[in-house]
Amino acid sequence: MSLFFLLFLLISSAVASELVLEPGYSVSTVLDFNRAPSNVNPFSILPRHRSKELLLLDSTNSAVYSIPTPISQEREVTLVSGKGVAGFSDGVGTAAMFDRPKSFAVDGRDNVYVADCRNRAIRKISTSGFTTTIAGGYSEKTGHIDGPAQNASFSNNFDLVYVPTMCAILISDRTNQLIRQIDLKPEDCAQKSQSGLGATYVSAIAAICILVGAVFGFVVRPFFAPRTGSLQQPLYQPDMEALPNQSGENDADGLLRRQKRNC
Repeated sequence: MSLFFLLFLLISSAVASELVLEPGYSVSTVLDFNRAPSNVNPFSILPRHRSKELLLLDSTNSAVYSIPTPISQEREVTLVSGKGVAGFSDGVGTAAMFDRPKSFAVDGRDNVYVADCRNRAIRKISTSGFTTTIAGGYSEKTGHIDGPAQNASFSNNFDLVYVPTMCAILISDRTNQLIRQIDLKPEDCAQKSQSGLGATYVSAIAAICILVGAVFGFVVRPFFAPRTGSLQQPLYQPDMEALPNQSGENDADGLLRRQKRNC
């Protein structure tokens, strides 16, 4: 019995570990930093939807870069924020410093939020390139205190994700085993959508169709005028009382004669 059970487990394990290759995919290298003059070490990539750029997080050099699309070896990689060395300071471009961050997120306005775990802070890079601290960083100790930015504390191991439907940044605080939330400003969650343009386009088409239909109906209306309805009265209607009957009497004489007969 035990031998049969062991054989069953071996067969089940072999079936469960079988790989299923789905065809139709291929892999290609679009940018090789080993061939580039800059010392960039890509750790994570996210799209910037409004500017049609890609953001590259270089954890080794504590910096964030932008890459124009479409990607090619000839496209220039631009430094957005960071100095290339670890530190903690806010400012524009290279004036800002991070400490080897490993997670970041992008909101609907293309602002960047960096999980600066070693500094126990969450940083924000605006579209102008100015870096600020929006939460944490004021305490030198790790923690899980909620509240305003100057009071909040974090562990040294957390990730960020932007949730547009919530207009918020969610924080996966691994060390503290917590999911935490930072509500963003409403203007930072407004995405550039094509839905408004599409609705306007459809409304314009509908208005044009209605106008064309009205003009067409006005033009063809005389050709489809109704031929039924009440008959028009003749211009001259004879007085029936004035017409003589077959006996030569008019209606008044006949009426008088019938009254005498009844008497």
